[in-house]
Order: sequence, then structure tokens, then C-alpha cells
Amino acid sequence: MLRLQDTLKLATRMFRTRPARTWLTILGIGVGIAAVVILVGLGYGLQGVLLEKIVFGEAMLSLNVTAPSSKVIVLDDNMVKEFLGYDNVQDVAPLASFSALVSYEGLNGSMILQGTNVKYFSYAGLVPLKGRVLEEGDDRKVVITSATLQLFELEKPEDIIGKKMKFKVFLPIAGTEDSQEVPLDDEFEIIGVIEDQATIAGYVPIKNFTSKFSVPYYEKARVKITSSDFLTAVEEQIIKKGFIVTALSKTVDQANKIFKGVQATLAVFGGIALIVSAIGMFNTMTVTLLERTKEIGIMRTIGGSPASIKILFLTESILMGFLGGLMGIAIGVGGGVTINYMLNAVATRMGGTAISLFRFPIPFLLFVAVFSAIMGFLTGIFPSSRAAKLNPLDAIRYS
Repeated sequence: MLRLQDTLKLATRMFRTRPARTWLTILGIGVGIAAVVILVGLGYGLQGVLLEKIVFGEAMLSLNVTAPSSKVIVLDDNMVKEFLGYDNVQDVAPLASFSALVSYEGLNGSMILQGTNVKYFSYAGLVPLKGRVLEEGDDRKVVITSATLQLFELEKPEDIIGKKMKFKVFLPIAGTEDSQEVPLDDEFEIIGVIEDQATIAGYVPIKNFTSKFSVPYYEKARVKITSSDFLTAVEEQIIKKGFIVTALSKTVDQANKIFKGVQATLAVFGGIALIVSAIGMFNTMTVTLLERTKEIGIMRTIGGSPASIKILFLTESILMGFLGGLMGIAIGVGGGVTINYMLNAVATRMGGTAISLFRFPIPFLLFVAVFSAIMGFLTGIFPSSRAAKLNPLDAIRYS
């Protein structure tokens, strides 16, 4: 039986005797591995781009409750108190929403003005793009969406932080389609901007509404649950009341399932290139066997066992597969980083924001390295078995 150091010395001789062919084979494996790395990395990147916008923690333990558009069922103070009485409900943060006229530095426009309490932001997972959200003790402060910047032809959120706004709320008159104009006293200081390009809206402390008029109903509410174990039970209770309920945790679970499918699909496409590389490696090992038939015969004649011959060839194929995996990881990660840099450079020049389109988790890269070694092992099984079964005398006479 060959010693380990002798096996490694013989297994790496191919780098000295046939360096060009050996490195081209490793490069072929590397290209196949790189295709898998870069495509799956793209899947991880797309998943990260979506989920990084979601704030975990309290937002994962809250239910978003909205009333149906028919107005037959109304979300009001009585219903909020009822929700608070449910088992395992820790808190309820309602949100009142009205159309409003906003005045900013001599400019007027229409927007949605929403009144809520400070807990709503953490329950809804809303974080400021610039500045901060509402806090306890705030009065006549407003947090606006990024879409509101476009209303006043502003580009940077910092350009509006600290500025003042005035509002007139249009309060619906019960039983009619008319509304009553209710001006909110004094000016409101803009303290934060939330990223939302779809809705021109602002958030103010709800006490600024209740000090002027009685809020007839709420548009939505965030119901905070004590534990994720009770999300489904409380959700079913609220749905039975006729309300529409959504949970961020379920959205995240669905998104993760979708992206796992995307990653698997991308991995299949990369796997096609990997199969081609494996065929190339199999061909190289078979050619190597034919070239070294006489050498195998000499080794058998001087006492080399079939197991030693088999281990020698398997070691060669595992080394080639592992080195091909490392080269593929380097090519894939380097290619992904380069493409990501180029795309971000173009995006920032066009006024967009930089994102991480490719992501390469360390566990995934370790799996690829191990998998490439296993692929080398599997590719070398047939040539090594064939080499071990060669008749020593026939092998010596082979030319």
C-alpha cells in the first residue's frame, strides 16, 4: 500500500508532465462551477434586494387589518378596543387617513394625510430614508413619503428635512359625498422621509386630528401579537369579523419559497455547463489511463496492489475537481462583483441607487468547493476501477 505522501506526489505529477492539458481540464471544470456560482449568486442577490427592504422584529409579529371597501364593516374605536380584548394581542396601532391640501413654501398640492401613533412605524416595518419617524412627545411633526418630494420637484430627502408644511384636511360628511375642510393649526415640521415612490402621503401624530375633530373610522390598523405561535389564531378571529388581514411573516415565507425555486432553476442552467465540464474531465482521466497503462503494469509488477492504483487515480481526479471548484468560485465571485460594480456605476449616473445584485453566502461557496471534489471523485470512479483491473503483464506489453 502506497504511503499518503507517495500517493500525493504521484497524483500531482500530472502538473509537471502534462501541465497544459491538466490546467485546461481544471479551467473547464472551473467554467462550469463559475456558471453555477454566478447564477445562484444572482438568485441570492435578488432575494436580498427584496427582503432587505423588510424590517424584521415587531413587524414580523403584527397583522395588517383593513376594512372592506363596502363600508358595511367599519374599523373604528370600538373595533380597536375589541381587538385589544383578544387573547395574545399585545397592542393595536390604528391609522386614520384623509385627503388633504398641503402648502409648502408657497406651493400647494394634494396628498394623503395619515394620523397614527408612534408604534405604528415599528409594527409596519417603516424606516426613514432620511431623518427619523415620529416619537413620543412629538407635536406638529410630519413624516412624508419620498413620492412627496416629486410633488415639489425635489430630488434629495435632506433638502426638505427641517422645513415646514401646512395642511387642510377634507373630512367626509356622514351620509353624503361632500366633505368639510378642516385646517390644522400652525405649521408642521418635516422630520423624516420614508421610501415610498407610489403614494404622496404624510404621517402626523393622531392627536393633531383628534384635537380638531372626531375620527369617524380608521383606514387600517396594525395588531401586534405576543408570539408568532398565535398569529394564525388571531388572524382567523379578525377575518371572521369581515376584515381583510395580511401578515408580513407569510409574505416573507412565500418570497423565500419563490426564490428557492428561482435559485434551483438558475442552478439547473448552470448545471448544464457543469455536466459538459464533467464530461471533459472524464475524457481527460480516460486518456491519462491509456497513456499510463505501461506505468500501471510496472507498479503492479513491483508490488502495487489494485487498491493502491485505484486510490492513486481517484486522488488525481479529486484534486482536479477540487482545484476546478476553487477556480470556478474565483471566476464566479469575481465576475459577479465586476458585473455588480458596472451596473451600479450606470445606475448611480442615471440617478438610481446602488444595490447588491449578486450575493455569495460563505456556506454556499463551501458547499460548491466540497461538491466539486465529490464531482471529481465520481468522475474518477470508472477510470480508476478500470486501471485497478488491468492485468500487469498485458499492461507492461501495452504500447
